[in-house]
Amino acid sequence: MQIAVCDDEKEIRDMLAEKIRKWYPKAALSLYQSGNELLLSDKQPDILLLDIQMPEKNGMETAKELRKNNKEIIIIFVTALDDFVFQAFDVRAFHYLVKPFDDEKFAEVLQNAIRQFEDRKKLKAAKIKEVPNLMISTRGKHIIVNIEDIVYAEVFDRKVIIHTMDSDIEYYGKMKELEKKVGDEFYRPHRAYLVNFNFIKKYDATTIYLKKGQALMAKQNYKEFVKCYLRHNQRKGRENGT
Repeated sequence: MQIAVCDDEKEIRDMLAEKIRKWYPKAALSLYQSGNELLLSDKQPDILLLDIQMPEKNGMETAKELRKNNKEIIIIFVTALDDFVFQAFDVRAFHYLVKPFDDEKFAEVLQNAIRQFEDRKKLKAAKIKEVPNLMISTRGKHIIVNIEDIVYAEVFDRKVIIHTMDSDIEYYGKMKELEKKVGDEFYRPHRAYLVNFNFIKKYDATTIYLKKGQALMAKQNYKEFVKCYLRHNQRKGRENGT
């Protein structure tokens, strides 16, 4: 976590820095004496304590410049003036601290800012997932196929053919082995076909129509397929918050 303090008064910079180091010793801390110095820095703070009254470029102008390239920086204005409170909304400031303030108030605001930073970090981590893939050996080549890109697979003349939206890949193998690898996003409606639920456009008792191609439906598998497909859609709905 990167925390920065930007204030033209050394006394204020040192005072804020001392408190931050005391409460959050593991945070990387940077100090700046002007808006221009901050803007020229290679470091990108996650949380910024920013004075408004500064020579040359004031804090509000500095915040506007920062926002052009950094939408997520958490800005806390620390100032002796309350005249800019409403302008602070324009740069989506997290808080507006008016000097003088006590340690308790400062600690509360900083703690809330850090909590927001950590919540964002957790949310990003939750969204990032490793895309599983397959290593296919065919015609002397090794091809990596992302499982989520597979529309469907079929068996033809002792070969498995994997269909993606962009390509068709043939290799010697068994559908049963592929079925085990791809997981519950897929269903085998017929001994010769394996389909990805995410690419289904429509279906009936004999055929599944996909965004690319179609697959046969075995009569005895139809009811089970419908149950599994409905469960898949319910799960996706919960994941998307719908």
